[in-house]
Amino acid sequence: MTAEALFARWRDRIESQLDAALPSPAEAPQRLHQAMRHSVLGGGKRMRPLLVYAAGQVFGAPLDRLDAAAMAVELIHAYSLVHDDLPAMDDDALRRGKPTTHIAFDEATAILAGDALQTRAFGLLADAPLPAALRVACLQTLAHASGAAGMCGGQALDIDATGQQQSLAALTRMHALKTGALIRAAVRMGALCGDAPEPALAQLDGFADALGLAFQVRDDILDVEASSEQLGKTAGKDQAQDKSTFPALLGMDGAKAQLRELSARMQQALAGYHEEADALRALATLAVERDH
Repeated sequence: MTAEALFARWRDRIESQLDAALPSPAEAPQRLHQAMRHSVLGGGKRMRPLLVYAAGQVFGAPLDRLDAAAMAVELIHAYSLVHDDLPAMDDDALRRGKPTTHIAFDEATAILAGDALQTRAFGLLADAPLPAALRVACLQTLAHASGAAGMCGGQALDIDATGQQQSLAALTRMHALKTGALIRAAVRMGALCGDAPEPALAQLDGFADALGLAFQVRDDILDVEASSEQLGKTAGKDQAQDKSTFPALLGMDGAKAQLRELSARMQQALAGYHEEADALRALATLAVERDH
């Protein structure tokens, strides 16, 4: 099976799992439930749940052992996008090719939808049919990656830096938290569900750190080179908001060179594995070559 076919199968699986895990739009409070489903279903690359499945595959974890972690990390990602798009944050009207949640519903409902998606993520992990120690390890991993020491902290640094020129080190640290922490959590949870030993966890952390940064470098490049139709979100937002980006600091050629370096680091981190890591390798390639 090709990587594309495997990823399509996994995307169908996660879409079905998410649909079943989210509350019915017919049940009260209907508007909140509809907003949650609008924010999650029917769009997105599903990179983070794919990483859960791919990392689990390295260690032979069955899919049903990975489902809760895959859903949880995608729900955290979806909640972060809902809040990131709010007028008080990035103030965006387009996400995944459709109106953002606060545009499709209203600002208060969007805030509540994000809150509810976050708590649903942790509820799914807490209730997962997994050994108690594994559930706790996944909960710890996702909580650390989501809060002030991870994604929320990175977003705060992003807000503080808007309109200011950041150093390359500061920009890299910000994105390691804002984007990279959740990607690292996805890979680690997949490996944990496969009972990976500690040396392998550390090695995959290095892979995921490079992947998270590569994903953001590619995002910055696409923000300059791609259209809103290609991206499914507003193009040129970084420049319009006077944000530091990798192309702005390194030049476009420099940013693309960094992307190649990060790609080499990812492949090196997986060098000790055989075909069991092919899905991770393909996702690394996808992250650096994607056009949206």
